[in-house]
Amino acid sequence: MQALTLPARRGWRWIIDGYAIYSKSRLMLSLIVFSYWLLMMTVNSVPVVGQVIATICLPAMSVSMMNAFRRIEQGGPILPPVLFSGFSAHVPILMTLGGIYLCAALLIFAVTSLIDGGVLFNLFVVGGEFDETLSTNAVLVAAQIATVLFVPLVMAYWYAPILAAWHGYSAAKSLFFSLVACMRNWRAFLVYGFGLIGCGIALLMLSGLVSSVLSGAGKLSFLVVGFIGMPIVYASFYVSYRDVFVAVDENA
Repeated sequence: MQALTLPARRGWRWIIDGYAIYSKSRLMLSLIVFSYWLLMMTVNSVPVVGQVIATICLPAMSVSMMNAFRRIEQGGPILPPVLFSGFSAHVPILMTLGGIYLCAALLIFAVTSLIDGGVLFNLFVVGGEFDETLSTNAVLVAAQIATVLFVPLVMAYWYAPILAAWHGYSAAKSLFFSLVACMRNWRAFLVYGFGLIGCGIALLMLSGLVSSVLSGAGKLSFLVVGFIGMPIVYASFYVSYRDVFVAVDENA
């Protein structure tokens, strides 16, 4: 596989093409993504153990989502078992990726705990309450450091599960090629990020408008936004992989 370097404008196209894929099977893709989130939230609700299991299984579950969108693009059927299709191959490597991510995230929060006394760790890992302590200068500095450290981690994991599951790459090789691909296409990802933010704001404004016109429809409108918006976001993840990586004949 080779990672291409795409122009910045391609980032917006990922969203457009993601919507096109979603449009081919709106209801089923929405149900699959909703079931995915419901399952992950249920597992995460179990203190400590559930969060560890969810994080380790996250790469395999994300592959399941990508399998669904690839099947839709190829014209194949989408059935409920696709939700667990990510566990059908290269499971040890995917679990290793999840374990590495868990350890790296805990290490980052350990670093920030030296600055904020463990406030961010308590909020994001333990599940503490959001309170006035989050407005202190130490917490703000810790949050900035966490952001800087998480960016390369997320870049390394963006394509890693797909590279491991679909191409049989090792955990280290998957992380490396994912990081390189994201670095090469930072301009496209920047446009992509702003595009998602813009679309999210537009959908929230539309939801707020519906809530103001129809009394009592607030929660329902936000649910509909998530039911439609999240599958498009996941579809755009798949489109970005499809555009960035191309197969190369190493024997040529």
